[in-house]
Amino acid sequence: MPSERELRHQIVSTARALHARGWVANHDGNVTARLDRGRFLATPTATSKADVDDGNLLVVDAGGARLSGTARPFSELSMHLAVYEHRDDVHAVVHAHPPHATAIACSDSAVLERPFIAEAVVSIGPSIPTVPFAAPGAAARDALVPHLPRVDAVLLANHGVFAWGATVEQAYLRLELVEHLARIALAAQAVGGVRPLPESAIPPLLAARARANLGKAADGAAPEAGPRRVVACAPPPPGSDVEVVEPRAPSELARLIREELLRALAERG
Repeated sequence: MPSERELRHQIVSTARALHARGWVANHDGNVTARLDRGRFLATPTATSKADVDDGNLLVVDAGGARLSGTARPFSELSMHLAVYEHRDDVHAVVHAHPPHATAIACSDSAVLERPFIAEAVVSIGPSIPTVPFAAPGAAARDALVPHLPRVDAVLLANHGVFAWGATVEQAYLRLELVEHLARIALAAQAVGGVRPLPESAIPPLLAARARANLGKAADGAAPEAGPRRVVACAPPPPGSDVEVVEPRAPSELARLIREELLRALAERG
């Protein structure tokens, strides 16, 4: 697990990257990371992401109370904390307003709710749902919670994009992927519309997601016979049905996605 110093650097870099790419404006967006003992690093409210630095980051507890720092916590903090509460595999959350994805979130379109690119199913889950609009606080938290077990990114209606992951980089890359998919979907509208993946392709891709130890078991992937394979740094306890494997390299994960998709298409044809 990264040190607090490393996490601070990652949050600052990510906040500035969001601003540099035009995915936030004014005081939009926020980034958090899990520390230890129920503590979380957070970007400050009322601050441009271009101006986030180590000196203005906050440390908050699991209830959102400020433990250190001088700025106020941002209004969507309870949503970040809901992710950490319901997903013990998550260590970072990123929220921003990338224009193409936010345009879809501000429309009546559900174009991202049915997957149309295989890699996105493995990276994010079986859908990119739109969370109904709710004012920041308990209502927004309650609207988000039902989606947490199944996916790793959502659109927030009339608001933006929310993504989470095991690291700050992974959460940021998932948000980047949502914006990329939104751009593709909007471009596809001009040439006949989006053609979703066949339904038969989804279960194998979710199985690949589970084997890569991405997301939660509640993704709905069909269980496989034999030991469960997980990424870990220590041997399993005696008698466990867990087989520890090394983390997959990106190239190996891409190969696995291709194999699963080709298998699904062959079975369908």
